[in-house]
Amino acid sequence: MTYNKLVVCEKPSVAKSLSKVIGATKHNDGYFSGNGYAVSYCFGHLAELAQADSYDERYGKWRHEDLPIIPNTWQYAVSEDKRRQFEIISGLMHDENITEVINACDAGREGELIFRTVYNLAGCNKPMKRLWISSMEDSAIRKGFNNLRPGRDYDNLYNAALCRSKADWLVGINATRLFSALYHRTLNVGRVVSPTLAMIVQREAEIKVFKSEPFYKVSLDFGGFKAESERFPDKAEASELAQACNRDEAVIKSVERIEKSEKAPALYDLTTLQRDANRILGYTAQQTLDYLQSLYEKKLCTYPRTDSKFLTEDMKSSVSVVAAISAELLKTTLPSGMGIDKICDNNKVSDHHAIILTKSVKGTDISSLLVGEREILKLIARQTLCAISEPYRYTETTAVISCGGAEFKAKGKFVLQLGWKIYLDAEQPENNLTELTEGQILNANYISVTEGKTTPPKAYTEDALLSAMENAGAKDMPEEAERRGIGTPATRAAIIEKLVSTGFVSRKKGQKAVSLVPGSIGVSLITILPEE
Repeated sequence: MTYNKLVVCEKPSVAKSLSKVIGATKHNDGYFSGNGYAVSYCFGHLAELAQADSYDERYGKWRHEDLPIIPNTWQYAVSEDKRRQFEIISGLMHDENITEVINACDAGREGELIFRTVYNLAGCNKPMKRLWISSMEDSAIRKGFNNLRPGRDYDNLYNAALCRSKADWLVGINATRLFSALYHRTLNVGRVVSPTLAMIVQREAEIKVFKSEPFYKVSLDFGGFKAESERFPDKAEASELAQACNRDEAVIKSVERIEKSEKAPALYDLTTLQRDANRILGYTAQQTLDYLQSLYEKKLCTYPRTDSKFLTEDMKSSVSVVAAISAELLKTTLPSGMGIDKICDNNKVSDHHAIILTKSVKGTDISSLLVGEREILKLIARQTLCAISEPYRYTETTAVISCGGAEFKAKGKFVLQLGWKIYLDAEQPENNLTELTEGQILNANYISVTEGKTTPPKAYTEDALLSAMENAGAKDMPEEAERRGIGTPATRAAIIEKLVSTGFVSRKKGQKAVSLVPGSIGVSLITILPEE
């Protein structure tokens, strides 16, 4: 069969989906063909930076005197289990019938690196185009192929990916060998893994040295609401105040009512979705990414590995359709007065827009999906409806009550508009203090001394760790920096899994959540590493 365009995908499943849409339906060894196309695929990274001993045999042993190892010319290696597929792609690239090569790997930094490494290692110099899509729906694939972009437009993205991979190699190879040689044990050090581990170890150290201290409060129960005093370190002092209150009347000193509002949350980027899925569903970051990737390949959600919480302005017309599908999925109603404009902003979209459902959800039997996939779809649907809803508005009342020579405070809420919180199982305020007025005299039904204890910092859950990784060093980064934090939305799940698989960190199940706790080897590594 004749073909003149070679399409290279990141995975076989994606190649199959693209081939079906563009008419390359003949299945060959390692590729599809038809309608002028050959569509082949990688298995993730077909080729990667070679190990140190590929540069010099003496690097086969880890010795302090050989460091640092800095290659003059970088080499790549193809593992034996992937060599056959690399040869198929390389052969197609050199096929005289092929006049153009299309990069259809994932539309992101890592996808760019996967394709360019194969393209360069194969010695290909044929014209290169880029397929850049955020959805695997048939319509999105057709639109993408009708609007292929010049490959050179993504040279800087490739250079960024190449810089990242070389930095990982240099730090990983040299730092791991250095500390392993110094301490006579294998100590794996990574550019991104080690600082993440350091945060977990530091938090665990803070928890261990924390000393809980008791405190006491006096509580006045007025039936419909309670008022509390400040904290007392000494129980006798609190008891003395309680006795004074028994002899005194309570007078409202001041009542302050402030109308407040909480704007609707933004749409999901990957990290925010992973955090909510961990907090609400108990899924690990990697599980959430796996479910999302599967939904993406099933054409049910848009591209997962995004750091944007907004849509592009040309998507405004489709938001109402996606919102209706989301409401139908959740068996709920659409928000009144949908705020579509506030979620569409070209200036806040980088490589990909926020994660939303696709129109394909409407014709899909959701019950046939895995439970995890269904739950993730529901989270995305809920977030979409919340994002276009009106703000949550309420009046917050703070009453200061004088009794026994001390001041007590009571707080209450009165909801004016549920807004986006109508889609959440939010607790309704227990009291609103609407009847209180300044100078009013009250009678306490019950006066008590309550004891509490100061609590240590909480161990990191994946929700909290993802947030810490995302915001790490933000204060020290310039405003114009493109990305802050440790890792990227696409890599943070893998970083956590690597920490767990290497034994640096373990997951510890508590009463309410699963915490990430450092193991002895993880603590040992961070203890010997320099802080800077």
